[in-house]
Amino acid sequence: MSSSWVTAAAVMVFGVTMGTATVQAASPEPIQPIKAAKVGDPALVELGKKLYFEPRLSKSGFISCNSCHNLSMGGTDNLKTSIGHNWQKGPINAPTVLNSSMNLAQFWDGRAKDLQAQAGGPIANPGEMAFTHQLAVEVLTSIPAYQAEFKKVFKKDTLDIEQVTKAIAAFEETLVTPNSRFDKWLKGDKKAITADELAGYQLFKNSGCVACHNGPAVGGNSFQKMGVVAPYKASSPAEGRMAVTGKDADRFNFKVPTLRNVELTYPYFHDGEAATLTQAVDIMGRLQLGKQFTADENAKIVAFLKTLTGEQPKFALPILPPSTDATPRPRPFE
Repeated sequence: MSSSWVTAAAVMVFGVTMGTATVQAASPEPIQPIKAAKVGDPALVELGKKLYFEPRLSKSGFISCNSCHNLSMGGTDNLKTSIGHNWQKGPINAPTVLNSSMNLAQFWDGRAKDLQAQAGGPIANPGEMAFTHQLAVEVLTSIPAYQAEFKKVFKKDTLDIEQVTKAIAAFEETLVTPNSRFDKWLKGDKKAITADELAGYQLFKNSGCVACHNGPAVGGNSFQKMGVVAPYKASSPAEGRMAVTGKDADRFNFKVPTLRNVELTYPYFHDGEAATLTQAVDIMGRLQLGKQFTADENAKIVAFLKTLTGEQPKFALPILPPSTDATPRPRPFE
């Protein structure tokens, strides 16, 4: 699923769908507070947590979901592109896993409809975890503690990749970050943010940023073109939604990223080319709005964006069960 603020979608693109416009009109603010996660099946989530941190789901026995979506680093890896099997360079910036359950789809191009569909992708991707679903199941089946836990959760004697991805998705759904300072302001605590931060929010609204960055996740709910007023010269070959739909009209349309926890999820954009929020705000202002923010305006918008950092997920690290003699061994250097 690991990091970015603005995608090809843009912090500030004009034009919203009627559905979004209706929602905004009905709400006093275009951004709503994040709600705390509700855990429906604790055993499923606990299993998913183990699998999220499980490096034996990779060919090397070294890479896990947490490698690229590090929960100690805002749910990403803070790299332009992630490092895959055998030190391969990834093709695109890893978006954050935090609050990803609020996205309309997963991956920058939206090719996975939900978190479960996304979870199986990196395992079998030769440039990422470089394994196969069959081998992943064989590894887990070879470990009695996993066999027992899967049977307890799914009430089945056999273990399959659908169970694996369902469990990972269930854990990821709990990775929400409520109670940011801005959420507290939205709920009525007017002292939760400073005058400069509030001024930054007003600039963010009045400049048009909220056309795309709205809702509880402050994004993630539409696809938009990167480079509306002026073209964006990307360092990544990614073509956005066109890779999924085959339509030229979707070229360079990317999922609008969430701005929640954006101060933690640098570098920014789908190619990771903006190293700082200051750079990102400047580029988005010019390319998406045709607006050159002054240094003071930029600083105030950045100050506002930093109020979107919420409470980070807190949990005990899982203790993974040991391999057995029958467990396929990792092959990190092939």
